[in-house]
Amino acid sequence: MVIRWLTTTDHKTIGTLYLMTSFGFFIVGGVLALVMRAELARPGTQIISNEQFNQAFTIHGTIMLLMFATPLFAGFANWIMPLQIGAPDVAFPRLNMFAYWLYLFGSLIAVAGFL
Repeated sequence: MVIRWLTTTDHKTIGTLYLMTSFGFFIVGGVLALVMRAELARPGTQIISNEQFNQAFTIHGTIMLLMFATPLFAGFANWIMPLQIGAPDVAFPRLNMFAYWLYLFGSLIAVAGFL
């Protein structure tokens, strides 16, 4: 079952992978937003340093724009577009899956650089 999901060329499965992964990055970005709000909630209380705050602000924006919002659109497009136009699948399903793997591992590398 897991191997089938990891090697699929079905547009609905790839769209679901995009949606699940982007939701995971939404959670990470949301936790960063909560940390930043906690830092700003009480003046003088130091939860994270100034440098860490700037880093959290930057990676939060990167995650929400490039790892959540854009792939969320790609996930919905993968899921819905072939159904709307009556196509059995997307034009290049292996390239579609390769793009997902590039998104996943590139995003994980970017977030790992923050840690």
